[in-house]
Amino acid sequence: MDILKKVELFREEEERLKWEGTFAEYLQLLKEKPWVAQTAHSRVYHMIDDAGVEEVDGKKHYRFFKEQIYGLEDSIERLVEEYFHSAAKRLDVRKRILLLMGPVSGGKSTLVTMLKRGLEKYSRTERGAVYAIKGCPMHEDPLHLIPQHLRTDFQDEYGIKIEGNLSPLNMMRLEEEYGGRIEDVVVERIFFSEDKRAGIGTFSPSDPKSQDIADLTGSIDFSTIAEYGSESDPRAYRFDGELNKANRGMMEFQEMLKCDEKFLWHLLSLTQEGNFKAGRFALISADELIVAHTNESEYKSFISNKKNEALHSRIIVMKIPYNLRVKEEERIYKKMIEDSDLSHVHIAPHALKIAAIFTILTRLKEPKKQGVDLVKKMRLYDGESVEGFNQQDLQELQEEYPDEGMSGIDPRYVINRISSAIIRKQLTSINALDVLRSIKEGLDQHASISKEERERYLDFIAVARKEYDALAKSEVQKAFVYSFDESAVTLMDNYLDNVEAYCNKNKLRDPLTGEEMTPDEKLMRSIEEQIGISENAKKAFREEILIRISAFARKGKKFDYNSHERLREAIQKKLFADLKDIVKITTSTKTPDESQLKKMNEVIARLIDEHGYNSVSANELLRYVGSLLNR
Repeated sequence: MDILKKVELFREEEERLKWEGTFAEYLQLLKEKPWVAQTAHSRVYHMIDDAGVEEVDGKKHYRFFKEQIYGLEDSIERLVEEYFHSAAKRLDVRKRILLLMGPVSGGKSTLVTMLKRGLEKYSRTERGAVYAIKGCPMHEDPLHLIPQHLRTDFQDEYGIKIEGNLSPLNMMRLEEEYGGRIEDVVVERIFFSEDKRAGIGTFSPSDPKSQDIADLTGSIDFSTIAEYGSESDPRAYRFDGELNKANRGMMEFQEMLKCDEKFLWHLLSLTQEGNFKAGRFALISADELIVAHTNESEYKSFISNKKNEALHSRIIVMKIPYNLRVKEEERIYKKMIEDSDLSHVHIAPHALKIAAIFTILTRLKEPKKQGVDLVKKMRLYDGESVEGFNQQDLQELQEEYPDEGMSGIDPRYVINRISSAIIRKQLTSINALDVLRSIKEGLDQHASISKEERERYLDFIAVARKEYDALAKSEVQKAFVYSFDESAVTLMDNYLDNVEAYCNKNKLRDPLTGEEMTPDEKLMRSIEEQIGISENAKKAFREEILIRISAFARKGKKFDYNSHERLREAIQKKLFADLKDIVKITTSTKTPDESQLKKMNEVIARLIDEHGYNSVSANELLRYVGSLLNR
């Protein structure tokens, strides 16, 4: 289907969704669909909730944010539950400005943009439908037509609470166009659109001396004063400020704390009382979610100013820190690259992961807990199992520093350096070493880091390089070991025979001489040590293997080389250690003989077919691992 056909279908769908009727017909619709009368805060909450919630490791993952926001599940759960959910229930938090506070490039703007785009789509669904008085520039709630003295009766009959008063313009229209008959007032379905300034607004402060409050609240249309005779005639007023146009939906207030006080007081009146002052009119009711965002330094400066004390209690601050998980950081980089014009460039496996390791290390604070260093902490945060530590230890680490993640290297810097590495290699392919080199070179030009921070960051680059060395050797190890499949299976069978004898306190029989032998402790330890199984932990590990074998046997399955991930890793590492000399010769010989060349080509083919490399990055990897093994 071509793009023009899709545009046509969208237009047809919008026509189908349109609805227009009298206020009397709207009341009938309310009886069938009472959710139509929900507040702006409630609409935002239900938009997020309707998208679905997943429970992972006891934490809520909201699908609404899934494709754009990574590694901020805790912050988002707090935001949704403590603010949106409570506000949807008309609790007092809805009378607060929501201020997202966090470091640059931490996801604040992305989060707000997702809410705005989400509301645009949601207003086109049945659950998110919005209805307004037709012809009203503020898309006013039709229920404001119900007189104050009848609202209790209305709530008893419909179960819907009405908040807010009819605007001056619609009050005049009710009398002049409809003769005071509210049942005849025309109501229409509206669709939120930031571009069309319907239900979604954005306010960005400029020079405080020149910016006019009219940008927020609208202004007098001087060209009509002669026609209507007075500035206080609502027809002579442009209800086109951001607060007017964002009514029924949400308004983003960019860099709120840089704004002049007079703008902030209007926001406070709106959030606290549900109305604001405009022109020479009575207070104008509005129902909208105000979301602002700022960084930590500006927020600290704001709260330190005594003049702002009255504002503090009217703002709910939600921290949006940097992501602290390597896997999620890697996803951020992948997404940013996919959205760029460099998505076709080959990025070798682990290049983005190594960049993510460096970045996360810069954001973590030194653990106080004994026996934990930054690398172990990083692994625990990333969901890896670290010997000697459990879920309780992870929780304690997370509670040590409430402000962890509010500083460190931002994703944009890393992506800039990856882009620089790609351009330097002339758009062919880059690996982890290219990325680390580029990050290191960029630190000298990073204006916001101190000399001490630079030294720390250089140490983290060294740590990330060490992590890559281990990954690179492991990658080549796996590719080589697959060429020795038979040897790997034989080694594992030998290990399992010895483990079974050890656990059952039996002896083994030599297949050649027939004599009895004690289990080969040296062999078992040489394999177990490859994956860090300590002397004290060996018994538990061996018993775990035996239990797994029994479980497979009960189900009629054969325990094989792929049945236990950690054991397979240990066998691979042991075999690789035994093959190290062969690998050294094969990867470092400048003029390999025929058998070495054949082995090299097999390994390269496996790296390309099964590990995600291309021919350039596979050859670079082999040369690098060869140099590591020859040191």
